[in-house]
Amino acid sequence: MAFYQFQKEQYINTSIKEVWDFISSPKNLKEITPKNMGFDIRTPNLPDKIYEGMIISYTVRPLLNIPTNWVTEITHVREQSYFVDEQRVGPYKLWHHQHLIIPEKTGVLMKDIVSYQPPFGILGKIANSIVIKNKLNEIFDYRTQMLQKIFPL
Repeated sequence: MAFYQFQKEQYINTSIKEVWDFISSPKNLKEITPKNMGFDIRTPNLPDKIYEGMIISYTVRPLLNIPTNWVTEITHVREQSYFVDEQRVGPYKLWHHQHLIIPEKTGVLMKDIVSYQPPFGILGKIANSIVIKNKLNEIFDYRTQMLQKIFPL
C-alpha cells in the first residue's frame, strides 16, 4: 500500500479574516485552480461558505483532458483556523486535505497538508512518482501565485 503526504506553506500578507473569507468560499476554488485542469463545480446552488457535512461535486481534467468526477465532503471546520475536505468519489483511493491558517504578526501562514493514496497498487505508486506528485506541485504552485496576486505583499 503506497501512501503519500504532500505539504505546502505560504505566507499571506493580510488578516486572518480576509484569508478565511476567501478560502472558505467554495466559489473561489476555481479562481485558484490551474485552467488546464478543466475544473468545474457541478453542485447547484452552492452556498457562500463551507460547513461540516457539505458535499461538493466537481469535474476535473487532470490528465489528457479526460473528464473525471470528483466528490468531496467538508468533514471538519474551525472558523478562521482550518477545514478538511475528504474525497468521497474520485480518482484516489484516499484523499484527505487539511487547509490550515495560522495568524502571524503581520499576516497569515497558510498550510496545506494532503494525505493521499493512489489507486491500482504498484501502478499507482509508479503513477505517483511519474505524474501525481508533479501535478500536485503544479497545482499548489499555481495557487501560491494566484493568492499572491489576490493578496499582494
